[in-house]
Amino acid sequence: MNYIATNIKHLRKLKKLSQERLAEELNVTRSRIGSYEENRSAPTIEFLIAFSDYYKTPIDILLRNDLTKTKDFSFIQLKNQRVLFPITVDDDNENLIEIVPTKASAGYLAGYDDPEYIEQLQKIKLPFLPTGKHRAFPIKGDSMLPMKDGSFVIGRFVEDRSEIKSGRTYVLVTLNDGMVYKRVNNTIDLNNSLLLMSDNKTYNDYSVPIDEVLEIWEFTCSINTQEYTQEELKISSILGMFNELGVELKALEKSIK
Repeated sequence: MNYIATNIKHLRKLKKLSQERLAEELNVTRSRIGSYEENRSAPTIEFLIAFSDYYKTPIDILLRNDLTKTKDFSFIQLKNQRVLFPITVDDDNENLIEIVPTKASAGYLAGYDDPEYIEQLQKIKLPFLPTGKHRAFPIKGDSMLPMKDGSFVIGRFVEDRSEIKSGRTYVLVTLNDGMVYKRVNNTIDLNNSLLLMSDNKTYNDYSVPIDEVLEIWEFTCSINTQEYTQEELKISSILGMFNELGVELKALEKSIK
C-alpha cells in the first residue's frame, strides 16, 4: 500500500508548515501539495526526491510506512539520511516501554525502524523512569555479570551520540553484531568508533565503528526474571570488591606518576 498522501500531510503538520510554506520550500505550487495530500494525483519522482531530501527521510519509508500510526516519532541519523524511529504512547499521551522478547530479539535488527513491528511488541509503563524514550531488551549470556541471562535492561534512547559517556553501560544495535549490552568507552573523537567492554573479563574488548551503530540506549534500570542463589550473591560480592579495588589501584598509579 502507498502511504505517501497521508505521510506528506502528516509530516507537513508535524513541522507546523502550511501548504503554502511547504510549497515554497520545495519550489512547487500550493495546489500541487493539496493535490498530493488529497490523493487526487501521484507525486512525481522529482517531488519525491525533493521531499525526501527536505525531511532527510528515505523514499521507501515515505511510500511503504504509515507514519501516522504513531502519535509522535523522531528519527535516527544514519549517515546523510534519517531512519524512522517509532514512539508509541497510550491514551494519556504517555510513552510506553516496548519489550523486545527474548525469542524475537534476533528479528529486532530487521524491525527496529518498522512502526508495524514496534506496534505489535508488548508494552509496559514504569512511571518512576526519567524523561525520555525507553525500551526493554533481553540479556543473553554472562558477559555482563552479575546481570543474569534472561534479565531485561531498560534503556533510554540516546539521540545525540556526543552524549555517550565512557564507563557507562548501553544496549547497542549494530549492523554486524546485532543487539549487545556492553560497557562503552567513547572513542568517537579518537577513531570514530566505540570501544565495547564486558564486565566479565573472560570476554575480549572490541571496537565498533560509529557508522555501524544503528541505535544506542543508555542503561536506566534492569529487571531480573530469576532469583539469585546465595552462592551467586557471594561471587557477585567478590567480583564487585575486585572491580572497586582495580579502580583504586589505577587512581593510586596515576597519583604516583
